[in-house]
Amino acid sequence: MTRPGVMLSLICLSIHRMVVMMNWKKILILLLLYCLFMRRVSARSGSWEPLGQPYFDNSTKRETTAAVGQPAFLHCRVRNLADRSVSWIRKRDLHILTVGVHTYSSDARFAALHADGSDEWTLRISPAQPRDSGAYECQVSTEPKISLSFRLTVVVSKAEILSGPELFVRAGSDINLTCVTKHAPDPPSFIYWYRGDQVVNYAQRGGISVVTEQRTRTSRLLIARALPHDSGNYTCAPSSSESASVIVHVLSGEHPAAMQSSSSNPPRLDNIFGSSLFTRYSMNNVSRSSFGMLVLSHYISILSLALFIFVVNVIMNFIIHNTFSLILDSR
Repeated sequence: MTRPGVMLSLICLSIHRMVVMMNWKKILILLLLYCLFMRRVSARSGSWEPLGQPYFDNSTKRETTAAVGQPAFLHCRVRNLADRSVSWIRKRDLHILTVGVHTYSSDARFAALHADGSDEWTLRISPAQPRDSGAYECQVSTEPKISLSFRLTVVVSKAEILSGPELFVRAGSDINLTCVTKHAPDPPSFIYWYRGDQVVNYAQRGGISVVTEQRTRTSRLLIARALPHDSGNYTCAPSSSESASVIVHVLSGEHPAAMQSSSSNPPRLDNIFGSSLFTRYSMNNVSRSSFGMLVLSHYISILSLALFIFVVNVIMNFIIHNTFSLILDSR
């Protein structure tokens, strides 16, 4: 027999002699001490529980984010539950929401979900509201009771169009709108684009494309070679978020169509198209007489400045000349 085999045989023989020499009372005391020790170890490490005792699966997600108006789910996994029950408690007011699969709340939005044979006990809140944010407790009816805390955050998911509330484009150029979904726990199932109260019609007018990216939660609407009748209120409407709108103005050549602005301070045209385009636009729309008056006022301003400089120069020369004359006379 090898040396490790000899050592193992000696250990087994020693344990057998100890058990033979001990009576059943000593064996029972040792087993009790062992169980108490293992319970203390499990309480500190959270990684082991004695057989037959309920314990929580610590791999369960305990931080949950849900969007307003959508269902929220808190999942609690309990091992070795046996004949004990699982309760969900709202911690801010210690209100018992569910016990087992039964609901003890007048708010019909709360419900307990559990499948036979499963270790998972789920609290469903549908639809979730901002007031539902806070701490919840999954409790097992052991003696003493054991519990695990969960936190729910309900956010207002909303869409945003990056171009701002208004967009000005020239006729013949492209309308490019980018919509981003913010604060959404999950990507939207779909994103619709509307012009007014009608879904953007791809077949009615060519040159329209929509690209939606689930990973980045963005949708892009491109309308090629925009025409004045493409002006209007465009809305991005994700499936699970508040919508966002932008007013698009398509300017027809050098004679812009009549526009209605919702903002008190509409954007300056020179900031939108550049100073050269704005200058050309202004020159073409200002009458010749107004332009002549503008040039004349500039010339008058320049002449006034020159006259002022001339007068100041004459006065300064007069003062200097008289000062020198007085100095010479005094000598």
